[in-house]
Amino acid sequence: MSTSEGANGSTKPVDSTKPVNSDSPYYLHPSDNPGTVFVSCPLNGDNYPTWKRAMQNALNAKNKMGFVDGSITKPIDNSPDVHSWVKCNSMVISWIFNALSRDLHDSVAYADTAREIWVDLEERFSQGNAPRVHQLKRDLSLLNQGNLSVAAYYTKLKPLWDELQLYEMVPSCTCGAAKAYGATRETEKVHQFLMGLNDNFNTIRSKS
Repeated sequence: MSTSEGANGSTKPVDSTKPVNSDSPYYLHPSDNPGTVFVSCPLNGDNYPTWKRAMQNALNAKNKMGFVDGSITKPIDNSPDVHSWVKCNSMVISWIFNALSRDLHDSVAYADTAREIWVDLEERFSQGNAPRVHQLKRDLSLLNQGNLSVAAYYTKLKPLWDELQLYEMVPSCTCGAAKAYGATRETEKVHQFLMGLNDNFNTIRSKS
């Protein structure tokens, strides 16, 4: 709150606080609070890919992804946005903290920025994915319909495909390579699905 001089020489307060546009990353809805929990399964180290995906979706919905991906950095100290940045950064830190298992709390408790926590978790839990990728591909190769219905068989395949895709993310580009890779990956899924079907679906397999 600042002051201005009136016509008679007296001073009166002037409200310098401007409402934040709801499209701004600095906007916090009245329902936003530090106790909000975004994910049903807290990060425990083994579920990092699915946890990261869930958190990205939640932060994007709140227009706060920039606080963890590094695109929204702290303004200079005399910037009019610095107070809003500090509030939002603290809010995002709380949201991430709430999404971690208790045994991880101490390791991030003293981080100053949401970005710092995000990078730390990425470095700790996204490394060494090769064993998990191998396990997923092995599970896919061994999975077959058996006594399952076709729908139930597909339901077992899909989470394996989805998790594998998280480990094999392809950077976007304009050269068409990413699109071609995506098409190849979808074709592989079709083959995996057909190979696991029971023998009474041989006719369908022969037409693929």
